[in-house]
Amino acid sequence: MTLRVTRISATADLLGESPVWDGERQVLYWVDAVSRRVYSHDPVSGATRDWQVPSMIGSIGLGPDDTLVAGLADGIYRLDLGNGAVTPVFRPAPADPRVRFNDGKMDRQGRFLCGSMGVHADPLGRLHRIEASGANDVLAGDIRISNTLCFSPDGDTMYFADSLDRRICAYRYGPGDEVAAEPGVFVDTGPFNSAPDGATVDAEGCLWVALIQTGQIARFTPRGELDRLIDAPTDLPSCVAFGGPDLSTLYVTSIKDSGSGRMVSRHPDGGFLFAIEGLGVTGLPEARFGHQAAVMSAVEAQ
Repeated sequence: MTLRVTRISATADLLGESPVWDGERQVLYWVDAVSRRVYSHDPVSGATRDWQVPSMIGSIGLGPDDTLVAGLADGIYRLDLGNGAVTPVFRPAPADPRVRFNDGKMDRQGRFLCGSMGVHADPLGRLHRIEASGANDVLAGDIRISNTLCFSPDGDTMYFADSLDRRICAYRYGPGDEVAAEPGVFVDTGPFNSAPDGATVDAEGCLWVALIQTGQIARFTPRGELDRLIDAPTDLPSCVAFGGPDLSTLYVTSIKDSGSGRMVSRHPDGGFLFAIEGLGVTGLPEARFGHQAAVMSAVEAQ
């Protein structure tokens, strides 16, 4: 198998995160958490846009019309891509400056899940599920660094990790209002010498995750077995997502300097956004906030 790796972004992000492909507009969105910016890239024209937000941004999801939903430091907001306006959807009360929102992903029902984390990696974070109405459920707590959020093709399994545990957990997950059941360990990433960072699931139900401390990307089967391990384009890959017209391109964000002192790249391409082609698999379309995505089983997707 021959892979083709392309550097996409023109400048390096300090803390690149949360790539999301918009199939309707055929563009990729991602964020630079530290620089407080959201970016878009059109792979056909090469055009890039950006939007400034008022605080650190951990993650984004697709919204209806010309909007994104964003996990900013203190809550979940709508970002209007037309005028750049940011309006709140949900903010925990009381506000806690020791906590900020981090990794987030839309479930198949169009609800935005976003995990908060301790600013200094203290176990103060919670995993929130936010409806378009602003209603909120808390699915997990005592989180130090929330990461690896993604869902099986049928939406019945949620994957999530506290990165410092070096374990990806699998939760039974339902379409209704019920909270996720107690998880089981899906993958122990300790033997791979890395914490898990951002992740996505492909159409065959396999989980792709950035192994940030070894500069690798792993693919695990729905049984949690290692299927593939490839070198990332740079030393600190942070998150992955499938995109492109047929969802066969794996986009990879990376870190130059996380700002905390924990993650500083020594690679000349640290912080850039990359595209990897030739993997031979495809991803899944993302839901929009408040709108259900096409849900399929792994068997139907093959």
